[in-house]
Amino acid sequence: MKVIYPAPLREGDVIAVISPASIIDPDYVKGAAEVLRRQGWTPKVSRHALGRHGSYSGSVEERLADLTDAIRDPEVRAILCSRGGYGTVHLLEHFPRQEFIDDPKWLIGFSDISALHAMASSMNVASIHSPMCKHLAADGGNDYCSQSFFSILRGERPEYTTTAHPYNKIGDAEGIVIGGNLAVLDGLISTPYDIFARSGTILFIEDIAEPIYKVERILYRLKLSGVLDRINGLLVGRFTEYKADRNYNDMYDMIRDITSSLNIPVAFDFPVGHVDFNLPLIESAPARLHVAPARVTLTYSD
Repeated sequence: MKVIYPAPLREGDVIAVISPASIIDPDYVKGAAEVLRRQGWTPKVSRHALGRHGSYSGSVEERLADLTDAIRDPEVRAILCSRGGYGTVHLLEHFPRQEFIDDPKWLIGFSDISALHAMASSMNVASIHSPMCKHLAADGGNDYCSQSFFSILRGERPEYTTTAHPYNKIGDAEGIVIGGNLAVLDGLISTPYDIFARSGTILFIEDIAEPIYKVERILYRLKLSGVLDRINGLLVGRFTEYKADRNYNDMYDMIRDITSSLNIPVAFDFPVGHVDFNLPLIESAPARLHVAPARVTLTYSD
């Protein structure tokens, strides 16, 4: 199926800010809203985006209402998730699929928001795996990742070139770019939102505060179930805030061992994940991956 791209944003278009998961610091939302306003767009902070309900920004009903309202509002052309955390999975079974397909909008975020990207992917709608409110507020929208994010919203297709890593596997691949937070995506296996069921993809993965053995367990599941044999390329993003164990000092050492038998291009240390330099990626969109001895290039195409 041909990918469905939400329309590029124009001057004055509304970007709804929602919090589908954990509580957000209001200052981050305020700062991000000002950045979006300076870009010529109209931020609209949803009713429960700054709320508190246990560890969540609101009850399931409140968070779902904000998401549904943004999807149904014809003036809203993009939906920026304020942060991740945990809780987005609560909304998937009630997601207004047909209304979203009838009027697709950019879904934006990363981490726990990987669940919404998986939802969009199940409908073949492109979405943006991107920094969220904290990043926009901290850097004022002037950094490379923010500027790249803004260009995607305006309809451009990025091309990224990064430095090589000694563990890389050289080669070229084409496919649909898909992925995100590994633990979140693992929790969606065998559901209607299982991105690993697709073949011919360029998969990207990242995570935070997951022990090496837990990441290894997930990757072994993907290996034994044939997922790693069905993908065309692999981007190993940033894995942060973990500790060395008795078997591996470094997460990439473990991932290198698991992927050593793959006959596809693999790029390690790709700048995506819970880091300041978090390149925005268009999920469910076709791209070309070129892994050379000195550099890695990811180029999006229509």
